[in-house]
Amino acid sequence: MAFAVHINMEHCTGCNNCVVACPVDALELHTVDPVTKEKIYKVKDGKSVVLDFKAELCAGCGVCVEACPHDVIRLAGPWSAGKAKVQ
Repeated sequence: MAFAVHINMEHCTGCNNCVVACPVDALELHTVDPVTKEKIYKVKDGKSVVLDFKAELCAGCGVCVEACPHDVIRLAGPWSAGKAKVQ
């Protein structure tokens, strides 16, 4: 099954809670210093914050959504029929 994770990077703090909580390691947080333009990034305190999602590993369990203290993660899958709530 294909799942997608939608993350509002404007409000993501890079706290890493979702990465730690994911039981299948589908999320990976990178902070890069100095900031480069090799990836799409968000700058926080002079460092770029990149959150990578590996769809092929995602089991659709929603643990990352529950682990986020800022409510910026939404999970979309076959049950949503394209109606994922994206912030």
